Amino acid sequence: MFSKADLEEILQVAQKGGDFAEIFLEEKRVTRIGCEDKKIERVIAGREEGAGIRVLKGENTAYGYTNDLSKENLLKLAKRVSGAVCENPDASVVINSQKLPVPFPVEKRPDEVPISDKVALVQVADEAARSVDAKLVRQVTVGYGDVVQKVVIANTEGTFVEDERIRTRLAVNVVAADGGVIQTGFEAAGGTQGLELYEEETPWELGRKAANRAILMLKARHAPAGRMPVVLSGEAGGTMIHEACGHGLEADLVQRKLSVYAGKKGEKVASELVTVIDDATLPGKYGSFRCDDEGNPAQRTVLIENGVLQGYLYDHLTARKDGVRPTGNGRRESYQHQPIPRMSNTFLAPGDASPEEIIKETKKGLFVEKMGGGQVNTVNGDFVFEVTEGYLIEDGEVKAPVRGATITGNGPEVLRRIDMVGNDLGFAIGTCGKDGQGVPVSDAQPTIRIPELIVGGILEKEGDQD
Repeated sequence: MFSKADLEEILQVAQKGGDFAEIFLEEKRVTRIGCEDKKIERVIAGREEGAGIRVLKGENTAYGYTNDLSKENLLKLAKRVSGAVCENPDASVVINSQKLPVPFPVEKRPDEVPISDKVALVQVADEAARSVDAKLVRQVTVGYGDVVQKVVIANTEGTFVEDERIRTRLAVNVVAADGGVIQTGFEAAGGTQGLELYEEETPWELGRKAANRAILMLKARHAPAGRMPVVLSGEAGGTMIHEACGHGLEADLVQRKLSVYAGKKGEKVASELVTVIDDATLPGKYGSFRCDDEGNPAQRTVLIENGVLQGYLYDHLTARKDGVRPTGNGRRESYQHQPIPRMSNTFLAPGDASPEEIIKETKKGLFVEKMGGGQVNTVNGDFVFEVTEGYLIEDGEVKAPVRGATITGNGPEVLRRIDMVGNDLGFAIGTCGKDGQGVPVSDAQPTIRIPELIVGGILEKEGDQD
């Protein structure tokens, strides 16, 4: 996009207003395909590019962005952003290329695959979902998306990084109905991979899984209500870990005292069975990257180890405040946004127990196969989550499916009470929202048991199985 000399000149102008300046250049090619009511409703293929310039002076930040990438315009933007903070004497800037890890392998680049092939993937998923039961399946929505993003990141501390990121995603949502009962099923696959991903996790399988889940819940009884043991399957993904724990370990929330984990580094905050890790280096995962959006190398960060809080997720600004090094978690949605501390692939590390053993050791309770949406208060850790696929546990066996369940509790309390951790590990993908920005993430957990949680459902009369 620009030579190193050009970037050094732009940064030198920007640094006149502060003690740190950064430029983020982005070129992004995206494809989005949507299918509803058996019809391809939209096919969007586009390209966007732009730049963001940030200047820091102490704890003050100025940020500006533009989609005019002429050198003249970027110099003007650098001057405006610089002037929004204060004036400093001229300072020379020298940037040096940073060596990144080997790129994640991509066999079928999405920008080299015809749109017709991508449309075919969507149509297969739609057909698969409808084929499960033409009468009960009332609505199928399939969405496909891919992005090829090229970035250049440079700052006045000498960083100069060029990177390419590739991601694909396919999601299926099914609505099933029988009489007055309506249920939904959702399944998705995505990663830092090309279209070879859908040879392993095929659209046909994704469509049928989503449809089968929706239909299964039509036949399920109402979930019981009350306090009871809850076993979360590895297939549930790490939604609870991400929401009830992960956000509270992001350094900006910690520094603003908006996290229940503020000031607790080095303290025991969870069961000795609990180790929580954020790792952006995992090959192929949806939240992976080689460097963050500030040019810091991706890394594996142990947040909680054997129950003890080890640290937080940092970007450049929060790391400066705490006098530590960034953890490679400065992420942004696009050049129009400032980087902030964000998770990547966050998971609870596997333990020693088998999933079968955990269920066998649970006489009665709720088995959660899939989690849905929820809400979390990061200040105190309270949460409530929807269960999209759940079953009763009776006498150490998974029995009847139940619908309409929610689980309510407190994140730190749950981490302290976990008494069994499985040796499996299941990942889920999503787009994490924070401060008006969305970034791709994965979360994961093994099968775990919490001895007691509040389960919301229906208080049934004796013999009521509807």
